[in-house]
Amino acid sequence: MNKFTIIPLSKEYAHQMRSTKTDEFGNAIIEHIATGKGPCRVSLKPFKVGEDRRLLLSHSPFEINNAFNQPGPIFINAEEVEEYQDIHRFPPEIKVNKESFPLSLIAYNKKQQMVFTQLVGDDDVDELIVKIFDENSRVEYLHARNSEACCYICKIVRW
Repeated sequence: MNKFTIIPLSKEYAHQMRSTKTDEFGNAIIEHIATGKGPCRVSLKPFKVGEDRRLLLSHSPFEINNAFNQPGPIFINAEEVEEYQDIHRFPPEIKVNKESFPLSLIAYNKKQQMVFTQLVGDDDVDELIVKIFDENSRVEYLHARNSEACCYICKIVRW
């Protein structure tokens, strides 16, 4: 049974960033060959180190400008890519690579206030997402973040 939906950054957003070469904060977007695995926030696939071209930009995944708003650096593929499609399960290439992608889940309420945070560690991220939504009615949505770099990966909403 589907309990959640993964929301990557949209192709339209990525197209805007590529075409303007400026992020939503007015910073110049930096293009370079991948030195790390990322992932791309549109396809939610890891980058091929030394091969893929990626864009570095600042992004805020929030709709409300408040104290919990956490803009920060993210990467998208320099070339157009398809949005992540298997939206009812966490991206498997990120899920299985716990060394490159240590995860934390941060929960927010309808007012975009942080109400819960959980390191994924050795837990199954799909099961943990379901558990958080089942046990915490005040959680409106989650952000998956890299628990070491603290950078945003994707949004997760109740199904």
